[in-house]
Amino acid sequence: MIEGERPELRELRDRLERGSDAQRPEAVARRKKKGFRTARENLADLLGAGAFVEYGAQAVAAQRQRRDYEELQRETLGDGVITGVGEVNGEYFSADERRTALVVYDYSVLAGTQGFFHHAKIDRLLSIAARQSLPVIMYTEGGGGRPGDTDVTTQIAGLNVDTFASWASLNTGMPRIVVNNGYCFAGNAALFGAGDIRIATRASNIGMAGPAMIEGGGLGSFRPDEIGPADTQWRNGVIDILVDNEADATAMARRVLWYFQGDVSPGAAQDQTPLREALPEDRRWGYPVRDVIERLFDADSFTELRRVFGRSVVTGLARLDGRAVGVLASDCQQLGGAVDSEASDKASRFLNLCNRTGLPVISLVDTPGFMVGPDSESEAAVHRMSALFESAASLKVPVLAVFLRKAYGLGAMALVGGSFAVPHFAAAWPTGEFGGMGLEGAVRLGFRKELEAVNDPGDRQQLFDKLLAELYDKGKALEAAAHLEIDAVIDPADTRDQLIHALYRQSK
Repeated sequence: MIEGERPELRELRDRLERGSDAQRPEAVARRKKKGFRTARENLADLLGAGAFVEYGAQAVAAQRQRRDYEELQRETLGDGVITGVGEVNGEYFSADERRTALVVYDYSVLAGTQGFFHHAKIDRLLSIAARQSLPVIMYTEGGGGRPGDTDVTTQIAGLNVDTFASWASLNTGMPRIVVNNGYCFAGNAALFGAGDIRIATRASNIGMAGPAMIEGGGLGSFRPDEIGPADTQWRNGVIDILVDNEADATAMARRVLWYFQGDVSPGAAQDQTPLREALPEDRRWGYPVRDVIERLFDADSFTELRRVFGRSVVTGLARLDGRAVGVLASDCQQLGGAVDSEASDKASRFLNLCNRTGLPVISLVDTPGFMVGPDSESEAAVHRMSALFESAASLKVPVLAVFLRKAYGLGAMALVGGSFAVPHFAAAWPTGEFGGMGLEGAVRLGFRKELEAVNDPGDRQQLFDKLLAELYDKGKALEAAAHLEIDAVIDPADTRDQLIHALYRQSK
């Protein structure tokens, strides 16, 4: 108590303190026992020294008819979620650039479930984010919809809330970043899944239904930790970035947002000379494309998304001379770089993200094309690969293509916007090779009669090698450039400088 303080100010101070961790020792102890942080701790870590204006802090669960109001203030203050506008990454950006809409679910309040006022708070914040074109960071831990809000007498099912539609349709030109730790079920999982960039800890369980709903549907009895474990959701692409704990997740949320808040001072450029030897002399051998990426872009600026899903394509965020870009690259160490159905889904979603947020796309291509065959078709290849073309053809942001080696067929076209004519700059390394399909397949298909006419296996192989070499000479990078199918053939060591100069700024 402050001597001489007016009673209404004292009442306000007392009410605010009830929501603090210091006034809730039992709830805090339960979190600590699990090895987890409180919602307020995650929020403070995210903000650092940045300011925060909280919205709806005085809300309580809509249960005044069944619980004492003092108890509701003590046990449900905030109604299970913290909402507000705060400053994130203030050390890098101006006051306007660091403003971020923040939604932090509080599992210590009614298990982070979604009630009447809880939804109203989120709806209010999303409307502010839409009006002010703010990015959103949302921590999603919680158990989904909440029964028991008895004060709500004008609803039957309560399915006319705006939250899910508002969140899914939010398009401010900035990302929706979601972070999860612990249990995330039903409505909470729907919010997590609709995020643009999805970060989760290894302690996460994420599912469209929790144990009660599953058992109620007659589908069996399961423990919460058996539903949607993090390692499963990491492998199947639900999680974009997997981290060890909440501290790492919060640091990653700050880092990911950093790419979208504006330009920064040019990062350190590594020596580009080793790129001349990055590819093996034998065109049949693979190489680690991530080494190329790490050297090409600003030092320590690359963050990969969905690393273990759709592995023949690499997607991620990086900076090029201080400017944020999206990076799409073939990984020839996986399926020879062939774009399968999962890789198509991965690339499509990534291109949509870049398009919505205005990030230019740098595409590093080394692919024999789309994965083909009966097994591929059983994975809905026609639909999923065509969806990649739709995303690529919808791009409004600049696309710059560098053909590192193989660039064959529809798969190569899809990785650069749908056509080699789409990129604002299309260059190849001297190792580049081009064709309507893989050279080996083209020889077997186009010269089948000639090959079958040779009885001796050794002679047949010799003819095959001769025809293959002729096709390679016709389709190598210098010939493609001579026919103006690409813009240039460049020294690999000059790639970074060429991209910096070719990348232009597009007005929004």
